[in-house]
Amino acid sequence: MPQETAVYTHGHHESVLRSHTWRTAANSAGYLLDSLKPHMRILDIGCGPGTITADLAALVPDGQVTGLEYVPEVLAQARATAAGRGLDNVSFAVGDVHALDYPDDTFCVVHAHQVLQHVGDPVQALREMRRVTKPGGLVAVRDADYSAMTWYPEVAGMTDWQRLYLRVARANGGEPDAGRRLHAWARQAGFAPEAVTATAGTWCYRTPAERSWWSELWADRTVSSSYARIAVGSGHATREELDRISRAWRTWGAEEDGWFAVLHGEILCRV
Repeated sequence: MPQETAVYTHGHHESVLRSHTWRTAANSAGYLLDSLKPHMRILDIGCGPGTITADLAALVPDGQVTGLEYVPEVLAQARATAAGRGLDNVSFAVGDVHALDYPDDTFCVVHAHQVLQHVGDPVQALREMRRVTKPGGLVAVRDADYSAMTWYPEVAGMTDWQRLYLRVARANGGEPDAGRRLHAWARQAGFAPEAVTATAGTWCYRTPAERSWWSELWADRTVSSSYARIAVGSGHATREELDRISRAWRTWGAEEDGWFAVLHGEILCRV
C-alpha cells in the first residue's frame, strides 16, 4: 500500500504554528467557499492546528468535517480550536493522504491546503482524494510556489534563504514549487481537463504589523524549527549561515518600503 516517503520540512515548532494558526477559510480557501453547501461532509487533509477546519465546519452547520493529520502531535491544538468555537460537527484523525482509510465515495469535498508540496507522491495523493470523494463532489487543493515568491527591497541574504529552502525541501522528498504543478498533477491523477478549474491566489505582507509578523516567524523558523535541524544535519547549511539568513529576514522586516508576496496555485476538481 502506498505510504508517505517525504519528510515534513517545517515540523510543528511554535514559529511554524504561528503561521498556521493565522490561516482561515477566507484567506486560504476562498476559491472553494462559494461551492460549499450546509449539508456537506468534508475531509480537510493536513489540518494542522485546525483553524481552517473549524471555519469549514462553521460553514456546513448541517454537515460534518474531519480534519486529518499525518502525525498526532498537533491534533490536541486542533481539537481545542474547534471546542473553543463550540463546534460539534468536527472531528480529527491521523492518516496518510497516500492511502486514506475511508471507503470510496465518502465525502462531498476533500480539501488540502499547503499539503501536496510536502508529500512524496502528489499524484497518488490526488488519486486517493478523488477516490474518497462522491461523484459530483470536489477535490480542492491550494499550494504555495516558493520560486515565485517575491519581495522588495532586495536585502542581502533573502535570495540565499529562497535557494536554501528549495534545496532542503527537495532533499526531503517534496516539491516546493507545487503551486504551478497542481493542474498537471490533477491530469496525471485521472481528472479530465474540463473537470479541473485552475486559479491562483496570493498572500501579501506590506503593513508594519504584517512585515513584523511574517519576518519574525521566518527568522525564528530559520534557526529553531525542524527545517533548521534538517538543513544543518543534511549538510545544506551551517549554523552560521542560518544565523545570517535569520538576520536578513529581520532586516527586511524593518524596511519601511518592505513588501512580500506569496503566490499559490489552486485547483477545484469535479469528480
